Amino acid sequence: MADGQYPSYWEADVILRDGGTAHLRPILPSDADAVQDFHVRQSQNSIYLRFFTYKAKLSAKELRRFTEVDHHDRVAFVITRGDRIIGIGRYDRLDDPFEAEVAFNVSDSYQGRGLGSILLEHLAAAALENGIGRFTAEVLPENRKMITVFAEAGYEVSRNFDDGVVMLGFDIDPTRKSRAVMEAREHRAEARSMSELLTPSSVAVIGASREPGSVGQAFLEHLIEGGFTGRVVAVNHEAFELQGMISYASIVDVPEPVDLAVIAVPQDSVDTVVDECARAGVKGLLIATAGYDGGDGPVRQRALVRRARASGMRVVGPASLGLVNTDPAIRLNASMAPELPEAGALSLFSQSAGLGVLLYASAHRRGLGVSSVISAGNRADVSGNDAMQFWEDDPSTRAVGLYFESIGNPRKFSRIARRLARTKPVIVAKSDVTGLQLPPGHAVRTSQAPSGALDAMLRQSGVMRVETTEQLMDIAQIVASQPLPRGSGVAVLSNSPALGKVVADAVEAQGMTVALLESSLQLDTGQSVALPALTSAVRKALEDDAVHALIVTTLPARGLSAESIAGRLQQCGELAGKPVIASFTGILQAGLQLDGLVAAPASSDRRTADQETTPPLQRGLPCFRSPGAALAALGAVVRYSLWRTRDHGEFLDPDGIDADDAARLLARVRTRVTDVELTRLTAEESTSLLDAYGIALLPSARFSSADEAVREASRLGWPVALKTMDEHLRHRLDLGGVRLSIEDAQSLRENITRMEKALAPFGSFGMEVQSMAPSGQACSIQAIEDPLMGPVVSFGLAGDAVNLLDDWAHAVPPLSTGDVADLVRAPRAARKLFGYQGLPPADVTALEDLVARVALLKDNHPEIARIDLTPVLAATSGVRVLAAAIDVGNPQRRTDSARRAMRD
Repeated sequence: MADGQYPSYWEADVILRDGGTAHLRPILPSDADAVQDFHVRQSQNSIYLRFFTYKAKLSAKELRRFTEVDHHDRVAFVITRGDRIIGIGRYDRLDDPFEAEVAFNVSDSYQGRGLGSILLEHLAAAALENGIGRFTAEVLPENRKMITVFAEAGYEVSRNFDDGVVMLGFDIDPTRKSRAVMEAREHRAEARSMSELLTPSSVAVIGASREPGSVGQAFLEHLIEGGFTGRVVAVNHEAFELQGMISYASIVDVPEPVDLAVIAVPQDSVDTVVDECARAGVKGLLIATAGYDGGDGPVRQRALVRRARASGMRVVGPASLGLVNTDPAIRLNASMAPELPEAGALSLFSQSAGLGVLLYASAHRRGLGVSSVISAGNRADVSGNDAMQFWEDDPSTRAVGLYFESIGNPRKFSRIARRLARTKPVIVAKSDVTGLQLPPGHAVRTSQAPSGALDAMLRQSGVMRVETTEQLMDIAQIVASQPLPRGSGVAVLSNSPALGKVVADAVEAQGMTVALLESSLQLDTGQSVALPALTSAVRKALEDDAVHALIVTTLPARGLSAESIAGRLQQCGELAGKPVIASFTGILQAGLQLDGLVAAPASSDRRTADQETTPPLQRGLPCFRSPGAALAALGAVVRYSLWRTRDHGEFLDPDGIDADDAARLLARVRTRVTDVELTRLTAEESTSLLDAYGIALLPSARFSSADEAVREASRLGWPVALKTMDEHLRHRLDLGGVRLSIEDAQSLRENITRMEKALAPFGSFGMEVQSMAPSGQACSIQAIEDPLMGPVVSFGLAGDAVNLLDDWAHAVPPLSTGDVADLVRAPRAARKLFGYQGLPPADVTALEDLVARVALLKDNHPEIARIDLTPVLAATSGVRVLAAAIDVGNPQRRTDSARRAMRD
């Protein structure tokens, strides 16, 4: 960025501690009057704490100094709410170019809402971009609020007291502690903003109508008939009375504040209504109006959201089907659903209206109760990430189901989902083109990451990924009603040997183990005999310590109904505290509910393992028409349960990292980058960059003649390898692109001649000699900067495994030690690393250390567009990097950077 050029990409909408929103941007010279207005509205005490003296007004010289900055050595941000400035933060570079002095000033009426920490995060991000690594500040001892902002930011702050002033100093490179602090603050703020939407004390329906079938009329009717415990207001400029209540012509005419406004007006009236809501002090908007898909719709949608956020309002929609909260204290049905759903512990999020209907209908049909439902429509503002932030702390939510058509911020999703999944099951349905194509109305980046990277990110996060809403509900009905299995052992009970064998095979196919197979149940003996016998068999199976879950699959039996079997199985499962599911096949009776929860009367002696869990399990037995669907769902739950209880490792930085040295080298390289073009690092630059992260590149040297090759080989030390410089042939022994273990000068000269002859059909290429590495397994490590996902690290075994079979594994940094271990073991060919067909095992520990260093290098430096380390030889002791290709470009803005900002 050139000095003085306005950095528009620094602008951001932010969420305050109270859940409201505001806009942050770099200061402009035209802000002089607004800065003066901000100053004169401050109390005498606030002015004194900021300037160490009282001044009623700022002079013209001071205003120029504060508002005219170069965005490089002098940077200032303002946070605005509407047209007013509510917070100002700035830094000024000191004589030491690595240091800058930082200062803040927050409006008296907005203090305590987290503006200081937000300003600090954005100033630190800008300073790091401009080559500043340390902040200092002078603070009066009585300015405890400002001292607290620095002390609680997660940095290592030094303090000195000099001449009545506290001198603070701290390095601003993000640390794990400072990132954790930022994420905790972000979590609290976003959860609070969602709570304001889902637990309003008053709702206004704007566009309410007497016209039957209209959207506004439906929202108003459903709110009232659902028993909403708060105040409902109807707004329609033509109707005087609606649903037995007075209708107001405008939201600004409503005499009492409104928390949530449901907007169901024609599209050309939406902007006007949003502005009126801002004037009326509405906290949140639910926009049911659609029509922002084609033409200039996305542009108008972004402008609408910017205006709403600038006035402190969050937006659900446009094209939203609504919000539901079944909490008896709220009973919010601000949706198109005709009835408030049954209360339960499952919370649902969907994007498009059609998918929202599918989710809701499937839950209703299966008898699954819900806690809350969010239909985000075009997801212009409120997203699945926001919803998960709220559900993580929501005591009414036990499990979460989300259907995504697009993921606006996968990196942030991965971070939040991983944290949520450690306490609550997370089920995600997404199509195979999610991230590759944009659905209508969704303005997000598309991904260029390798195929499978997004799915790998979901697995890494502990998410149960499915493809359809029905698969989502298959899993949901298990986790909502059953305790989690504590292992993979499954008991299979059936009244058909053939069916029992098929189901047992399916158990193994899902990665579970058959702990018990009983396929000779006698269920044709009448209910009085068959039910006690079934009960005895089930209880005996569940008492087996090797059994962690049980499935009963039966063919129709005379005199014994599916409901009676289900009721008895439910009671047995509740007593044992283990998950039990059933599949009734071959039943043709119309109207019989066989997909969903079948509930028996409450058992007086129930003692499940989750008895003390809040919220409690929903009573009922998960039933399925298809054993295959039942076991696919159970398999996903078992894998999730094992992921949840496993050791995930630690986030550790390897020894010997000099990130500052790497940053300086990359800054020099970036001077050669133009626009969107990439610059390839020289061999010397690649060596230096990798060395800064403790990665040694095996020495090599290019040559232009045989004599020069001999000199370079003597310098490197015999024996050497000879390679062509062509990137496709340089690792192909079979095509003559590499020759190994050359012992002396004569042999080298002969090999050069032979290689030139062998490669002549392919063209003429340069050559190099390289020190010989110990024999080992050839691997490939790659890392890219993806527009959607940010850094993506890939690992595979070099050669045909990756070139022909695409046998790559992928992960999204930051990577824990557990993530790194999983990544190295994920490719199908990875078994070759652990001793294969009599070969000795490779040094996997050293390989994992190398992968961790590459992941950290890519995570720390977004200007690195691509790293390709191929081949990496994993020997029995140590690893050797034989070649590196590193491309650098203009850094992309990460969707989850070291500053809090709402999604664009």
